Amino acid sequence: MTRFKNRRDAGRQLAARLAKTPLERPVVLGLPRGGVLVTAEVAAALNAPLDVFVAHKIGAPGHEELGIGAVAEGSDHIVVTDTAARLGIQERQLHELANQARQEAERRVRTYRNDNKLPDLTGSDVVLVDDGLATGVTAEAALVAIKKHRPRRLVLAVPAGARESLARLGTIADDVVCLLTPEHFFAVGEWYDDFAQTTDDEVIEALARAARDIRHVRGMDGVTEIGQSADQ
Repeated sequence: MTRFKNRRDAGRQLAARLAKTPLERPVVLGLPRGGVLVTAEVAAALNAPLDVFVAHKIGAPGHEELGIGAVAEGSDHIVVTDTAARLGIQERQLHELANQARQEAERRVRTYRNDNKLPDLTGSDVVLVDDGLATGVTAEAALVAIKKHRPRRLVLAVPAGARESLARLGTIADDVVCLLTPEHFFAVGEWYDDFAQTTDDEVIEALARAARDIRHVRGMDGVTEIGQSADQ
């Protein structure tokens, strides 16, 4: 089965699939951190503005890598998985953990967007991109929050994902685009040759490069064609 060299390669392949999807005035949002590197390639191919939409996983106490829920910027909603109940986590503790996750989400919003507001999504075709879906809990929190902005259409796009998660999120998004849906899906990283952790600096640089490119496309600097990605 096809693998991806890295997140940028995955983004280019995903962009090729999305190019066949009719989109009007698309706005492309990436889930940081890793999803933004995929998203940058998608936004460049669609000549669409790129921004982040921050959702953050709620980790199980003592096992933070195990997601029991998620929160997203601009929303009080908490997505809770069945794992939370199985671990016996009570509502009060869940809310405390959610508040900690929101603090980290707010830090990321400040880091990536500074004082800039989220683009107006009302009436737009919004494409939410991540580098893959395992449980899909953070993507779910993001989708629920984005729907409150009343986009015309909401598309979730990922290079690889677990079938059960994709089916669940397909009930929230208007459309789901995924390149790889293997029968047995254990972790997103198994479908990448290079799945190194993405840093805040890489996210900031990807956003800055996308902003420069979209200005070029619109002719603000006297350039009419988008430049090639720096890593080609």
